[in-house]
Amino acid sequence: MKTLAVQTARELRAKPTRAEKIFWNVVRNRNIKNKKFNRQFPVYFEFEGQNRFFIADFYCHKNKLIIEIDGGIHETQKDYDALRTIIINELGIKVIRFENEMVLNNLEKIIEKLMRIL
Repeated sequence: MKTLAVQTARELRAKPTRAEKIFWNVVRNRNIKNKKFNRQFPVYFEFEGQNRFFIADFYCHKNKLIIEIDGGIHETQKDYDALRTIIINELGIKVIRFENEMVLNNLEKIIEKLMRIL
């Protein structure tokens, strides 16, 4: 399973969305409050007796914080995203979601919110 998660994460890193690229350029290299972020980071958990994983868009281990950059697909999978957030929260990790459009059009507001949270 870990091999599949790592392979999936690598593939996602190779093909980021425009919004993910922009956000990554903001948080990489400890640019925000000297916090290290990983992108396309596998999060492992057990659900209904099976080992599973999610790939988080961005993860700050020190603050146990996942940042998700949501595109149009997330409009059709709200129930899945809600379950995913509950499972991740049960692992002691907070999830924050930003829409692609907000990253593309109002990055300053996102950075301000992230600074407050961190």
